[in-house]
Amino acid sequence: MKLNTLKVSLGLVLATLCFSMFTLPAQAQAVLRVSAIPDESPTELQRKFLPLGEYLSKETGMKVEFTPVTDYAAVVEALATNKIDMAWLGGFTYIQAKIRTNGAVKPIIQRLEDEKFTSKFIIPEASSAKTLTDLKGKTFAFGSPSSTSGHLMPRFYLMKAGINPDKDFKSIAFSGAHDATVAFVASGKADAGALNASVWDKLSDAKNPNTEKVKVLYTTPPYHDYNWTVRGGLDAAVTKKISDAFLKLNANDPAQKELMDLQRASKYIPTKSSNYDEIEKAAIGAGLIK
Repeated sequence: MKLNTLKVSLGLVLATLCFSMFTLPAQAQAVLRVSAIPDESPTELQRKFLPLGEYLSKETGMKVEFTPVTDYAAVVEALATNKIDMAWLGGFTYIQAKIRTNGAVKPIIQRLEDEKFTSKFIIPEASSAKTLTDLKGKTFAFGSPSSTSGHLMPRFYLMKAGINPDKDFKSIAFSGAHDATVAFVASGKADAGALNASVWDKLSDAKNPNTEKVKVLYTTPPYHDYNWTVRGGLDAAVTKKISDAFLKLNANDPAQKELMDLQRASKYIPTKSSNYDEIEKAAIGAGLIK
């Protein structure tokens, strides 16, 4: 009787140990996989991200790996298939990611500047165009097809001005990136183009030779744009660490200001999906999504 009781007790102990082995908390995430839409040259994106990646690694305790991609669609797919944990997206790319993942992705952080973002329409310095309607019959350069500030919003405001880009321009080109659009117009590959205000200001401040060959024709009204978006299912504690790290950045700290200047950010603030409802409406109105 005692032997049987001992066997039962040992069996319960072993069962408890086995159950405990399989119910231990999952190991904390060790690597944060990050990417970004390729709205500038690959070398520029890498240069901008390096100090930010080092900062996020220090603040979160995770190794941060940056994976460049060749096009906007690749970032959306990487988020949807959990190949990356977080991405720097434009407003339109976020909407595409939201649709692709049935709302699983979550925008968490944006720059203060992204609350009132704008696009610039540029023309050659010698151009006589005075308004957007003067561009009818011209050749035009957008950035990437999935760019908010380099395609969607410029297309939206062209349509509001009575221009159907697909019918009223002589031809349309997609340069692939904002800095490339400036080069297109400066070199005569296009009679006009559109890019985001942030890249335009950066190139102008650096006295990029191409900016001296073109001028701004029109600046759009403001809209929400860029954000940092995390994949669906990312651990809430990890998401909070990331958000807290961005919110701690202070432009009054010389070391942090250098990092923030690279991102052209004066401050980081929380964001949410509803901030991009107007972008989604614009995309539907422009016929870019259904």
